[in-house]
Amino acid sequence: MIRFENVSVTYDGQSEPTVQNVDFEVPEGELVLLVGPSGVGKSTVLGAVSGLVPHFTGGTLRGRVTVAGRDTRTHKPRELADVVGTVGQDPLSHFVTDTVEDELAYGMESLGLAPDVMRRRVEETLDLLGLSDLRNRPIATLSGGQQQRVAIGSVLTPHPQVLILDEPTSALDPAAAEEVLAVLQRLVHDLGTTILMAEHRLERVIQYADQVALLPSPGAAPVLGTPADVMAISPVTPPVVDLGRLAGWTPLPLTVRDARRRAADLREQLEQRDSNTPKGRGELRDQPQPTRSRRETTPPTRRWLRRAPSTPRSPYTAEVQALAITREHVQALRKIDLTITPGETVALMGRNGAGKSTLLSALVGLLEPTKGTVQVGGVTPHRTAPPTLVRQVGLVPQEPLDLLYADTVAAECTAADADANATPGTCRTLVTELLPGVTDDTHPRDLSEGQRLALALAVVLTARPPLLLLDEPTRGLDYAAKARLVTVLKALAAEGHAIVLATHDVELAAELAHRVLLLAEGEVIADGPTAEVVVSSPSFAPQVTKILAPQHWLTVAQVRQALA
Repeated sequence: MIRFENVSVTYDGQSEPTVQNVDFEVPEGELVLLVGPSGVGKSTVLGAVSGLVPHFTGGTLRGRVTVAGRDTRTHKPRELADVVGTVGQDPLSHFVTDTVEDELAYGMESLGLAPDVMRRRVEETLDLLGLSDLRNRPIATLSGGQQQRVAIGSVLTPHPQVLILDEPTSALDPAAAEEVLAVLQRLVHDLGTTILMAEHRLERVIQYADQVALLPSPGAAPVLGTPADVMAISPVTPPVVDLGRLAGWTPLPLTVRDARRRAADLREQLEQRDSNTPKGRGELRDQPQPTRSRRETTPPTRRWLRRAPSTPRSPYTAEVQALAITREHVQALRKIDLTITPGETVALMGRNGAGKSTLLSALVGLLEPTKGTVQVGGVTPHRTAPPTLVRQVGLVPQEPLDLLYADTVAAECTAADADANATPGTCRTLVTELLPGVTDDTHPRDLSEGQRLALALAVVLTARPPLLLLDEPTRGLDYAAKARLVTVLKALAAEGHAIVLATHDVELAAELAHRVLLLAEGEVIADGPTAEVVVSSPSFAPQVTKILAPQHWLTVAQVRQALA
């Protein structure tokens, strides 16, 4: 169905191809997962199938890509629209109508389908993706995850033969991700739809793939094989595979079910270790603990972290009392009481539309409370001038380009230094730490989604705010980039910075957060230590917890430390 024949793509202004020697085939009715580190060209490979590369992006495509027999060099995206449906990393850039129902119908209208067919398919898709309650909602009022589901639905209604999906579950909560992946599996198995999908959260999708195409490094030829064979050599692997490698299991497990069947001996080893630990349950002692004062910490070696944030006037970095917010006649938050202490890392979790991004917006002053109060560093955010507020709280939004406006990385860093009144070079040092290998003259729009997020984080950190807010910070990040982010955030917490992150990434919360708040319908339904909250939740428990239950292990790193 999809055939790459010795394909290479070189963008204008670049001396080396972004991808080259791409030569493989995606058979009809299979789901092929495209994996690899950030920046290796996965989005470029996907764009070559839909015709966006090079017709929309520019550059030079050598070789040949055919879809259902059509050559993408001679067929523009609109001439492939009846065959190929595409959902990119940024769903907002694809929407052309105002409401959910209209967006689901638009693609079919463009193809001239009969009204009764359109009505039936819209209803089916609303039910498939759990969008029935949102059918009349303006798209602009939806959460990022809800928008992602609408974007997926808009390409399902025309019933394309081929689906191209770039990070389709990155903004979805665990339950919604499972629902979407179940729908995709039904399309493959029951309707013979061909799917080529790139996804960094392999723990969610690897078990659904028929084949995996690995792009190991920029410019390297892809490796195609079964999921088990490719995961054995891949530089990016989900926790279940990492645990299998640690335990020496062969073949490597790809699902929690497979791993649990082999984990009896490992659980016994860990149980013996636990019973020999005099201070109690070692796995809970290994959880990170918030730092209450600078005297309790050892200063990190990074020179950009040496200066501690100013001490807040109150014992809390932020304090929220009886907060309620109404947006577009929707009660987004209800009676939220929350205190955040210096050095504490808090994960906000919950289904899409639960109010996580709204709470972050209130903390950074983008939304005014309908009722209640918000205090950050002794100031009221929505009443504080930006030059003052930027030194108290910083937000890395779900869409990093909302913060990035300059033409080059160097210009972004220069502007960030000036806005924060920081020493010249402060932001660039952060970029080097978070984003190694990116040159000063790179345009932010030429970066991958994960690279743009790292640049936005560096811009926000330049002002060294005592409170750092991140909205879906691992969206678009591979495991190596996520590990670098975790290292930086742990160092900031050790310095006394408070961190609040809204995330659907249960593995990130398990590794980084001291505390988890579960939101539902705008209310806090659980608030406690990470180990207690996520272990008791089937939806939000990380893979290691599910595999080794009833023991309360959260990460592969904890298990490795125990076995050592």
